Amino acid sequence: MQDFTLAVQYLRQIAEQLSAMGADVPAWLQRSGLSEAQLSEPSFKLDFSSFCRLIEDALATTGEAALGLLVGERLVVNSHGIVGFAALQSGSARQAIQLLERYFGVRTSLVTISLREDGEQAHIVFTPNYPLGSIERPVLEAVVLAIKNVFDAVSLGTSGVMRVSFPFARPDYAGLAEEMLRCTVVYDASWTGFSLPVELLDQPLKMADPASFRDAELICQRELGKLKQTVSMSSRVRRIMLEKHNGFPSLNVTARLFHLTPRTLHRRLLEEGTSFKEILEQVRHTLAVEYLKAGHLSIEDVAYTLGYSDMANFRRAFKRWESMPPSRYRAGQNTA
Repeated sequence: MQDFTLAVQYLRQIAEQLSAMGADVPAWLQRSGLSEAQLSEPSFKLDFSSFCRLIEDALATTGEAALGLLVGERLVVNSHGIVGFAALQSGSARQAIQLLERYFGVRTSLVTISLREDGEQAHIVFTPNYPLGSIERPVLEAVVLAIKNVFDAVSLGTSGVMRVSFPFARPDYAGLAEEMLRCTVVYDASWTGFSLPVELLDQPLKMADPASFRDAELICQRELGKLKQTVSMSSRVRRIMLEKHNGFPSLNVTARLFHLTPRTLHRRLLEEGTSFKEILEQVRHTLAVEYLKAGHLSIEDVAYTLGYSDMANFRRAFKRWESMPPSRYRAGQNTA
């Protein structure tokens, strides 16, 4: 995957959790071609495939199914750098959420955070930006608990979060999850995130410091600007497709969005070793997996939503991605 972002602080916390459990951290890193010295480099960059290998290896090495929660417990507000510091100065929960919507990508591109208001409830939604596959459970548990820790910190423990929702089946350690998240946890949901009363969004926070918030947000803006300068064209195209997945833009439309000619966009993507068609396939793969896990659309509707007019073509594509037809994949999710 192009332009995967993960603050090295998060990787260090995973390593520290493994060490606390008696695992051989140097050996764990070495199996993925990494070293402990790299975890001390602030600018260290990890690609998505290496991240997946590390998490899969960590699960196998420890045998701890709840590893994601244990890592998430370690990720307190200070773990998120300037973004966490800015959140602590927020004037309200809404302002903290808006901050995370804009700048959490500075810390990791694993998920996108958004706010959805539904009557008397507000939902903070976490949308994966990559097909997480076998590491979905630990990654989502870690991210959700980490961000809930932020909300508990900025509200001095009165965030009002009443429910956490996960899209996977109830695990054997569900009791531990409720104890650590300190609220009701719902499984087999159609989305990932947590819910709180909408009336709490705009209540003033006691730790609010408008001047410090402005200063911290300016730093966040600069960090995001630096990140955008290094983000490849292929990653920018991929993000647009994910944002407009109810009808993907054509090469011509996408080029226009970037003020480029289709020929120039095609050439820029080729220079990065990819193509518009290849990126579209990656996005379709990501969304197909998410739709099938959610279970609200029929397989035919998933195919249609992803732009396949022929079911046979969708089945062939899905089998190429996951080595099984979509019907078997969904059946496996239902029995997991």
